Amino acid sequence: MKINRFEDIIAWQKAMALCVKVYNLFKEHKDFSFKDQIQRAAVSITNNIAEGFERKSNNEFQYFLYVAKGSSGEVRSMLHLAIRLGIITEKEGNELITDSEEVSKILSGFIKTL
Repeated sequence: MKINRFEDIIAWQKAMALCVKVYNLFKEHKDFSFKDQIQRAAVSITNNIAEGFERKSNNEFQYFLYVAKGSSGEVRSMLHLAIRLGIITEKEGNELITDSEEVSKILSGFIKTL
């Protein structure tokens, strides 16, 4: 199956859903540097998938997928910190951690196919 648009990539779709959840969960958070960092990391996942796809080169696409995977790890790390600091509940954090792990796994599979 040929993918014609980055919007059709399942990893991008799942990462976008994760990004929206992160934005909604932290929108009222008062520590602006923490909020900004986790939101930027979440956006980085989707943007790197999109940018890599638009490069039209498998090597460059693979590079950007690795960057997106790294950003997914950053989101997960910050979610663990948010739970430990009591910024979010364990239930909220674990749901997003699971979502982020799913995105990472999909990205890993996609990287292997390239």
